[in-house]
Amino acid sequence: MSDLLALHDVRKCFERLQAVDGVSLTVPSGKIVGLIGPNGSGKSTLFNVISGNLRADAGRIEFDGHDLTVRSPDQIFHLGLVRSYQDPSLFFRMTVLDNMLVPARSQRGENPALAPVHRTWRKQEKELAAIAGDLLDQVQLRKRYAALAADLSGGQMKLLELGRSLNGAPRLLLLDEPTAGVAPRLAHDIFHQIEGLRQTLGLTFLIIEHRLEVLFEFVDDVYVMHAGRVVAHGTAAEIAANAQVREIYFGE
Repeated sequence: MSDLLALHDVRKCFERLQAVDGVSLTVPSGKIVGLIGPNGSGKSTLFNVISGNLRADAGRIEFDGHDLTVRSPDQIFHLGLVRSYQDPSLFFRMTVLDNMLVPARSQRGENPALAPVHRTWRKQEKELAAIAGDLLDQVQLRKRYAALAADLSGGQMKLLELGRSLNGAPRLLLLDEPTAGVAPRLAHDIFHQIEGLRQTLGLTFLIIEHRLEVLFEFVDDVYVMHAGRVVAHGTAAEIAANAQVREIYFGE
């Protein structure tokens, strides 16, 4: 199976802090890969570098054969690499449905020349709304379509961000703590949703998650970061039994 994402000796420094220190990893197509490590280990910085929010100081990032190290976030998005954030990055004064419609590509109504001429985009708008409705079904938010995003629970906000990401036609999703701040039962539901999306849509996932007991049920592979470096890599069972990882997390 080919690697959809490959990082080669990626580095990112903030003055004297080496936040990402020579990270190399691969994410095979169709797999769910976990990225774990204690707070401050460089995980979210690495996501920011992969998604183009930060420019790597050194190294190479390849996505489906494309070099991402010199591309902007919107160019990376259009290649099919989509990310979420630890704190949901939603438009809180917009409805759930309107949030879902934001990432849809090539919307004719966004063209200033076509926007005043409703007949040029009305049919497409209905089609996009239908697609968004189907995605809301997948993340169990159809009944809240008219609610403001600000009125959702924390778990529902996580589900909305996941659903909205799907409307960007992704091939690889970077999920930053998709279960942070949600109840344990909903955390399992979110990961069941992720597994279902992998099976039905063939999506690939790289997931930062601190709830290891949930993550380890679903991942194919796990990378462990500490002090900006990858210090371990293996299956969930191998990582759980790794003495160095246990020392990092539990001081054993």
